[in-house]
Amino acid sequence: MSALLTRALEKRANIWNQMQEIQARAEAEGRDALTAEEREAWDRAEAELTAVSSDVERFERQARLDTVQRDQVVVAGGRQDGEDRGDEDSEAAYREAFAAFTRRGMSGLTNEQRQLMLSNQAEVRAGATSPGSAGGYFIPTDTLNKITETMKAYGGLLGAANVITTGSGNPLNWPTNDDTANIGAILAENTQVAEQDVTLGQKTLGAYTYTSKLVRLSLQLVQDDVFNVESWLTRKLGERIGRAVAAHLATGTGTGQPEGLFTNATTGKAGATGQTTSVTYDDLVDLQHSIDPAYRGSAQWAMSDQALKMVRKLKDSQGRPLWEPSVQAGVPSVLMGSSVLIDNGIPAPAASAKSIGYGNIHAAYVVRQVAGGQMMRLDERYADFLQVGFLGFLRLDAKPDDGSAFRVYQHSAT
Repeated sequence: MSALLTRALEKRANIWNQMQEIQARAEAEGRDALTAEEREAWDRAEAELTAVSSDVERFERQARLDTVQRDQVVVAGGRQDGEDRGDEDSEAAYREAFAAFTRRGMSGLTNEQRQLMLSNQAEVRAGATSPGSAGGYFIPTDTLNKITETMKAYGGLLGAANVITTGSGNPLNWPTNDDTANIGAILAENTQVAEQDVTLGQKTLGAYTYTSKLVRLSLQLVQDDVFNVESWLTRKLGERIGRAVAAHLATGTGTGQPEGLFTNATTGKAGATGQTTSVTYDDLVDLQHSIDPAYRGSAQWAMSDQALKMVRKLKDSQGRPLWEPSVQAGVPSVLMGSSVLIDNGIPAPAASAKSIGYGNIHAAYVVRQVAGGQMMRLDERYADFLQVGFLGFLRLDAKPDDGSAFRVYQHSAT
């Protein structure tokens, strides 16, 4: 944990304690309201708390970008981290070959490095290894996790959803079932057991190809050993893909793109007339209780940063803020007992918008990701400009899974 993050957390904890002391003093004296001096001190502390919280979120986001999270790493051939990875020396050799390929292209590789690259080439559409096809090269494990982490930072839903990694992009049939209306029964003696079939549904997960679009770099920059082009380039490609994925995971139409979690989600609470950009404490209570208690043990809030700004101003009947800031790194801030997931792909508060979600996102949403993010290098296309083109791509689809696990708050239309 960085020193800046540590100091910001300590400062936020001190401010929060000051606010709690003001509240406790008023309660101990049996007063129904704060004095003018206390109110001024409270408002000043609350403004400072908001500013410090923004710093904390910024530092934590940077920490996520810089931290290797191994559980989402995928490698060529569909292997996942934690499985038998084979010879570590081979991975190091491929990582070195990939870095050399990024800087110098295939012509700048040794014969051994060239064979390593060709053995990790994939045809763009079918995902099959085919050295002679027009495709990209699998991104090494330690590099791909930078893309995965960047996607999570830009789209929190990806980190909370049920992510399935497959070795190919063939259509994946995903079974569904809702058996909650069926219950058992007492069986009388010498009585035949009644039948009650289980009804299974089915959804199909495809694999849309997300691209970073083309990035052109000067040949001088690519060949400059002082500049870490591999790390910088994969970060940029990942950011672009991440922004596109984040928007679709939240509000994708399901036609030509993934279906977003919020797109057709059931409204658990609708705002009263006039609440086009606001929400009340009672609304949030109703939203929490719109899902079955079976899901609430692992439930969390999901909203954009603009919606969080709206919610953080709410107070309960005793004048206490509903939002409780975290005072420890890695521990999320909570709203009415549940953690808050921030994803700016989720709609901001507006007329008729579904701006706040609550539920068990892992149960409610499934993401299918094809193993092996890939990168292509185009040497000839911009040779007369002394430039090299790069593009990254990743194949992914997503759909709502258990609709009972997630509900949304929808603002009034007027």
